[in-house]
Amino acid sequence: MTVLRLFQMHGKVAVVTGASSGLGVAAAQALAEAGANVALGARRADRLADTGKLVEAAGRRALAVQTDVRRPEECKRLIDQTIATLGRVDILVNNAGVGSAVPASLETPEEFQSVLEINLEGCYWMAQAAARVMRAGSSIVNVSSVLGIVTAGLPQAAYVASKAGLLGLTRDLAATRWHPASSPPR
Repeated sequence: MTVLRLFQMHGKVAVVTGASSGLGVAAAQALAEAGANVALGARRADRLADTGKLVEAAGRRALAVQTDVRRPEECKRLIDQTIATLGRVDILVNNAGVGSAVPASLETPEEFQSVLEINLEGCYWMAQAAARVMRAGSSIVNVSSVLGIVTAGLPQAAYVASKAGLLGLTRDLAATRWHPASSPPR
C-alpha cells in the first residue's frame, strides 16, 4: 500500500472554514486532490468562488457558502447546505482565523473579543454543528498555532489566548462522546 493510497478520500465530504485564502485554500485543494468533495465556508464569498474552481479542477464537487463562524446559525447553515448538496459530512477542517498584533495594554475589549469569537468560539460552533451529523469515524481538525504553547515575544495576547484555548477545546472535544442529531449537554 502506498502512502498516497492511505490518504485517499474518495467518497468523502469535507467542510473547510476560512477557505477564501491561505491555509484554507491549500486544505480544500489537497482534500479535493485526495478525492473528497469539499464544502467551503468563509466570510469573503467572492474569494470562495476561486477556491471552488480549484476544487472542481481536481475533478471534485465544490459548494461555496458564505459563512461567519462567529454566528452559530451560519455554522449550522453551512453544515445543512453541505448535507443537502453533498449528502454527508466526514471531515471538518476548522481553519477560519484572524491574527492580532496589538500590545495587551492597548488592545480594546472589542478587538480582543473579536479574535476569540473567530479563532476559538467559531471552531466550537462549527464542531457542534458538524458533530450532530457526522458518522462514527469522522474527523474534526482544528487548526491552532505553535503560539498556543510558546511565546514569540510579540504583542499577540488575543491570538495567543485564542489558540491556547483552541488546544484545550480540542482535547475536550476529542474526549467527548458526541450524540449525533441530539442537542449538546447544557
